[in-house]
Formats: sequence, C-alpha cells, structure tokens
Amino acid sequence: MKACGLNTLTTYVPWNLHEPERGSFDFSGNLDLEAFVLLAAEVGLWVILRPGPYICSEMDLGGLPSWLLQDPDMRLRTTYKGFTEAVDLYFDHLMARVVPLQYKHGGPIIAVQVENEYGSYNKDPAYMPYVKKALEDRGIVELLLTSDNKDGLSKGIVDGALATINLQSQNELQFLTTFLLSVQGVQPRMVMECWTGWFDSWGGPHSILDSSEVLETVSAVVDSGSSINLYVFHGGTNFGFISGAVHLQDYKSDVTSYDYDAVLTEAGDYTAKYTGLREFFGSVSGAPLPAPPDLLPKTAYEPVMPALYLSLWDALPYLEEPVTSEKPLNMENLPINGGNGQSFGYTLYETTITSSGILSACVRDRGQVFVNTVSIGFLDYKRKKIVIPLVQGFTVLRILVENCGRVNYGTNIDDQRKGLIGNIYLNDSPLKKFKIYSLDMKKSFFQRFHADQWNPLPDVPVFPAFFLGPLLVSLSPCDTFVKLEGWEKGVVFINGQNLGRYWNIGPQETLYLPGAWLDQGLNQVIVFEEKMAGPVVQFTETPYLGRHQYMN
Repeated sequence: MKACGLNTLTTYVPWNLHEPERGSFDFSGNLDLEAFVLLAAEVGLWVILRPGPYICSEMDLGGLPSWLLQDPDMRLRTTYKGFTEAVDLYFDHLMARVVPLQYKHGGPIIAVQVENEYGSYNKDPAYMPYVKKALEDRGIVELLLTSDNKDGLSKGIVDGALATINLQSQNELQFLTTFLLSVQGVQPRMVMECWTGWFDSWGGPHSILDSSEVLETVSAVVDSGSSINLYVFHGGTNFGFISGAVHLQDYKSDVTSYDYDAVLTEAGDYTAKYTGLREFFGSVSGAPLPAPPDLLPKTAYEPVMPALYLSLWDALPYLEEPVTSEKPLNMENLPINGGNGQSFGYTLYETTITSSGILSACVRDRGQVFVNTVSIGFLDYKRKKIVIPLVQGFTVLRILVENCGRVNYGTNIDDQRKGLIGNIYLNDSPLKKFKIYSLDMKKSFFQRFHADQWNPLPDVPVFPAFFLGPLLVSLSPCDTFVKLEGWEKGVVFINGQNLGRYWNIGPQETLYLPGAWLDQGLNQVIVFEEKMAGPVVQFTETPYLGRHQYMN
C-alpha cells in the first residue's frame, strides 16, 4: 500500500469472528486487531476503522454473529433491546482495545465509521444515533463517518458524522458529490468505497473490471478534490465457511475467493491496476514512492493421492452425541456450543419412515436426501419436494443440510436461520423424532478421527466421505493453489485449517493455500466430498478463478 502511494489503511472488524459465542471473545492470531493496526502504523499508514456492528463485506450475515438469531423476535440493525444489549457488550470489549490506538492517544486511527450503508436498510431512525452514541460513550473521539451507496445516501446520514459515498464509476461522481454539497456544505468530500472490482457467486462468471476504467474513476475522484479509499485494495479469501450470500430474485452464495479483481490479488500479487495506480499516485504525491516489496514465491507441489477414507456414515459414531428432538431444529437453535447453537457448516437430520411418497421441506440452503445411505437427490430454494421411492419396513431418512452462507446485504437478514426450518412432511404428515448431528468441521471435529478409524480407499467409495492423504513439503513452505479436478463439491482442510468450499459449477477452480499454513515435512490433506471424488488433489502456481465477464 505504501509503495502504491496510499497513506491510510481501512479495515472492517468482523463481530462474528471476535465473539463466536456470546460473551466469549477472541482477538488472537489472525484476529489480533491491535497488532494489525500497529503494523499499519509501523509502515507509516494511518487507519480508518469500520467496526460495524454490521459490516456487510460479503461475509456471513454481514459479520453479525449467528447466535443473535436464536431470539425468534430478533430485529437486527435496529434498537430492539435484544440486539442493542449484545452490541453494547461487544463494543465494551472492542472499544477498550481501540480507544488507545486513536490519534489523540498517539495511535494511527484517525477516523471511525458508524455502521455500514445503513441508508439502504433504514428500518429504525433511532438506530444510527444509537450506534454513534455507543462509540462516543466508550471513548471514540476521532472523526466519525457514515458510508452509503447512491440508493441509501439520503437516508444513512446521522448528525455529527461526515457522510461519505460508495461508487464504482465516475458517472456517479457528479450526482453524489452534488448531493453531499447540498446536505453538508463545503465539508471535506470522500469516496469511502471506490470499487476496484466485484465479488463472484457460485454458478456465475468471474467478474472483471478493466484497469483503465478503475484508473479513470480514481483520477476523476482525486481531480474533484475528494479523498478516496479503494475497496478493495488487497483481494482476500473467505476461508472456511465465512462467505456470505445475496438473495434478491434468487439466492446466490458467494465463492470462497474474495480476489475481487482487486489491485492486489488474493495471494498479494501485483496487477495492471497496481502498476497504473502507483504511477498515478506517484505523480500527485510530490515525493518518491518506496520500492514495491518482492512477491512471495509460489510453487506447484506434487499431487496428493488420497490413500485413506471414511464415509460420513462410518464417521458418525466418533462425533459428539447427536441432539434428539421431536421436531427438526434449525442450526442456530441446536443446544450445543455452550447454548450458542451452530454457526457454520453442515447439519445432518435423521428420522425413521415406513412408507414412500412426497417429501417436502423448507431447506436452508441445500439439502442432500438419503434413504438409508443412498442419495436420492437435493432440496433447496427451488426444489422443495422430492419423491421417496418404495421402502420396506423401518427405513432411515437422512437429510444433510449445508449452510451455504447467510445473506450479508439487503432487508431480509432477519430471515437467515439455516438447516431445516419448521416441520418436514411426508405425504403432508409431519415427521417426528429426529437425531441431529452438528458437522461444523472445526479443528476439534477432526481431532475425533484417530488413525485406526480410517479405512483404505475402496474402488467404489460411499458418499459423502472424507478423504485423507499426505502432502510432502521438502523445502520452506510456499504459497500454492489447490485444484480439485474431477471432484464435485465439498471442502478442503490442510492441517486442520479449513481452506473453504469448492464446487465444479464454478467459476472458481482453485483454492488459495498460504504457505504459512504448511509445515516443512508431511502435511495432512483432508477433503470432504459430497458426491464424486477425483483421483488426486492437485497443486498449481497460478490461480484460476473462472470464465471472465467484464462489468458494465
């Protein structure tokens, strides 16, 4: 960033990662916010903090923790008591860490954003003043900002905070700056998000925004006398299950990669946008820019051939005891994880049937239906019924439901409970007496699988299943990209770290694997595959994020 001519780092703070269970806070490792902010100061960057509580960022539920949805009356992003009490507790812990890092106290934080694009939500006029006061009451004294796109700008403003705008093209610039002039006079203007690309959804194209268009927009913003923040400068990764979704006409879940066609790629590599922007910012900075740092090396490791295997059905005895319930329970309301429910991953529902017929259910988001261990199809938003073939006697009905990502933007975020929602019916009669297994696939999940529980890989595996193989790293570990050619849909784990989902419908075809997650020597590769396994797990030096579609 510094070498590109930028002087400020802007970062969101994801509540759902910092408070995964109510009252249990995590600011360690990759979640060490203070270390990140101080690192920015060390290289000479100021910081604008965007602490939410809602942050959007194409993240599950916009960064809000899923345990909020245990309350059947919950109204997110409002002054509903159940929400504000949770925000207050979170802000008590978060702001105690942030306040000493403000400019007034010798730190790099020069501004703090109040919520995020609230104008496009706008369900409670008392909410934005509440968030602003919550920040100030806990010691935030730096400049306060709001941030809205063209659809919400007129409704997202709050007294005492500088309104800023989000846009993608210079065509929007004149309208938005004119509006800002009308509501806050000659106060400084800022584009809080100048979108450098866009995110991708499973089954769609890989979005590309031409570098020349980005450069033209940035130049126009700077020439107008406005400050600018590039969203995003560095592409990222929705590791694990943290990616979000959109649900306008249809539900679409976001891919694992958050490369975004950004200025730096998902792996931190330079792009044509970086070269052009560095040249532009260098021309207006008035001082020589530091040399860009060297790129991290990439490598293509030898393919991993899984040798061991464990079907999901054989794995069930090693998991935590299932929840027993007369009716199906949604993921968030399972009485597990200290009463906080399940946030991410899969949930398996089991019951017994004695007849065939039409099975109907409200599945969120995607459910694979099994009669005993035989898959008979899927249920999702569009396919709400499936035919159960002829069965004899007592038969186990299983539905493996995946939370593909909670919606992160829009007015329906209150309706994001996952799993089976309500009753499931066979020939219009509700089924009862369920066993419910939580398959959150955290590190502790795999620690239950001991070496003697894995089986040699058979010629014809039973799916879904876990596949295990060794990856040998002989030298210092390097970044690489995992390619699952011949596999259909599932999740990859390296040394217990969840890299994220893959799916052969694309557009994404490789998963980014940071070298920091590898050890010199033997590494453990586990693939959870829902339906069809390939012969090997491949590695490549270059990513492939799918067929391109240039954005208009």
